[in-house]
Amino acid sequence: MTDFVSEVKAELTERIIPFWRGLRDDVAGGYIGYVGYDLKRRPEAERGCILNSRILWFFSEAYMALKDPELLDEADHAYEMLKRMTDRENGGVYWSILPDGSVADPTKHTYNQAFAIYALSAYHRASGSKEALERALELFDLIETRCTDGKGYLEAFTADWKPESNEKLSENGVEAGRTMNTLLHVMEGYTGLYEASGDRRVREKLIFIFDIFENKIYNREKRRQEVFFDLDYNTLIDLHSFGHDIETSWLAGHTLDVLGDEKLSARIRPLLLEMADHTYEAAFTDHGFCNESERGVVDKTRIWWVQAEALLGFLNAYQLTGEERYREAYLSQWRYIRDVLIDRRIGSEWFWSVGEDGRPAEKPIVEPWKCPYHNGRMCLEIIRRLGKEPK
Repeated sequence: MTDFVSEVKAELTERIIPFWRGLRDDVAGGYIGYVGYDLKRRPEAERGCILNSRILWFFSEAYMALKDPELLDEADHAYEMLKRMTDRENGGVYWSILPDGSVADPTKHTYNQAFAIYALSAYHRASGSKEALERALELFDLIETRCTDGKGYLEAFTADWKPESNEKLSENGVEAGRTMNTLLHVMEGYTGLYEASGDRRVREKLIFIFDIFENKIYNREKRRQEVFFDLDYNTLIDLHSFGHDIETSWLAGHTLDVLGDEKLSARIRPLLLEMADHTYEAAFTDHGFCNESERGVVDKTRIWWVQAEALLGFLNAYQLTGEERYREAYLSQWRYIRDVLIDRRIGSEWFWSVGEDGRPAEKPIVEPWKCPYHNGRMCLEIIRRLGKEPK
């Protein structure tokens, strides 16, 4: 066990943190937004607001875990960029900007606002910045006034908050009015905000989100979450996202811990463990974790974020149940990540994905979705759960 924790901590401090610190741009601000599979950095590429929010979240959390003041300096740097990504006239954060500060994509997406809340809340906890917490609460109010319809959360908007099509969070040939993914990350952002603020309004909305999860998103018959919906929560496609289910199994569990509502936990936690069990049966192998199943056809691609979330999901299930199969699973996931998924080339981090045969896909190492959030959080969560100072 100590070897496992030591290896994970080394991955965090010797590879992930140095890689992302190395992308700092002290000329244009923020962090370089694109590194190709060829490892060439593209400083002229657009800066995704989700990417920057996740970088801000990561350095804030890494500072709180490791107490290295240089990490707080990186968080300060990312915070300044997030302020530049904010629409001062209409409110909210854009989808992306260019290095010169001009807007590349003016879309306002609920998913994006939620990640900004997540990042600002962590930065407040790390730095004590009252301004950051005020900004997070402003975005919470914005989501609750602009992005809801009484039944749940709407998703995509123009810069001045007119509804628009939701291609950005839709895949698999459908365009969704609502998505499980956006709801999950609104929950995540609000959880961080509740930890930072203790605001009762945020607590009430988290309970509302669990009601949607329990009664609209979770399919009890199939022991999984549905993924894409119309505005009336009719599912649009037979799709089982293994990665999102195993992520939800531990991430929603953290929200339950933060809320401390025993009755709510008694209803929801069995569903979360049910999802962990189902994905163990359907997606876990001794050489990585499959991506998803569409209409019964399994996509066996091993995607970086899915591998990281599977490890955490199985670790969480083991800690809750004591079942040895989950312990074997999370250790197996680490061996797979260590031996296959980590890109050992100098100046790189993790591959985007590898095939069932272990061959990496020639996809970017950094782009608007490829960030230190999933793998960095995996490392930080393992250190938090299993010991900060392994011997």
